[in-house]
Amino acid sequence: MIGLCWLLLLNKAVFFFLDAPGGTAIINFSVVLSYFYIGNGKIELKPNTQCIKLPDNFCTVVQDKNELIQSMFPDIQNNYLNHEWLSQRAILAAKNVDVDEINFQIQQLLLGDLMSFKSIDTVVDENESVNFPIEFLNSLDIPGMPPHNLRLKIGSPIILLRNLNPPQLCNGTRLVIKKITGNILEATILAGKFKGKVVLLPRIPMIPSDSTIPFKRLQFPIRLAFAMSINKSQGQTMSICGLDLENPCFSHGQLYVACSRVGKPSNLFVLAKDRLTKNIVHRLVLH
Repeated sequence: MIGLCWLLLLNKAVFFFLDAPGGTAIINFSVVLSYFYIGNGKIELKPNTQCIKLPDNFCTVVQDKNELIQSMFPDIQNNYLNHEWLSQRAILAAKNVDVDEINFQIQQLLLGDLMSFKSIDTVVDENESVNFPIEFLNSLDIPGMPPHNLRLKIGSPIILLRNLNPPQLCNGTRLVIKKITGNILEATILAGKFKGKVVLLPRIPMIPSDSTIPFKRLQFPIRLAFAMSINKSQGQTMSICGLDLENPCFSHGQLYVACSRVGKPSNLFVLAKDRLTKNIVHRLVLH
């Protein structure tokens, strides 16, 4: 009977209950996402758009990217050197093009000089070099790989793209730039068991695993992490999370993964026009 009452009250009351005092917010928000709302794909779709509409009390909806950035990183020039503050937040997006745009825009707000590091790109098979000129290889921006032109400032948060020294430096470790030299970055780990530890990051050769073009990129194995892709955010824990859905989620479970980074709806800020967005769920995967 208790379970039935919970289900009947869900649409009207549960979102207010989530922020009630008593320490139950994380458990109940997870339940809503996983079982009753986004995770199982049973929420009603709007017939004309095949989108879901985010309820009023599910999150805070913002109107544009500037408002999203301001909500997530208020007074950033005075706060970004506070590593605890920085580690608690990130903006997520489904596509790397949006991630890169947000990272560039936020990093511009930081004080200090912008330094550029360009990769050395070569084909794995030297016989293929005539078919893939260096300029073309430089233009490739592949998920899981650093960009050809990596632009950094001291104080910028970054995310590691390769295992360098597990368990201390693993794929997905978030750090903040402390010092920049030509071939070595000095960075501080932002969270986890090794939080606060200062490490050195070298340039390393990387070969993308899912590229149709076999090439090697010599670059620092990092990307900026004011924003990150939803896929890359798996395993990350945040106190406050922004979600850019101007380009909606396009694969199974992405919306659930993004929303579940935080423990309560008051800490979730979403950019979604008219509160509408896609929720891709393949029911067969759930059984």
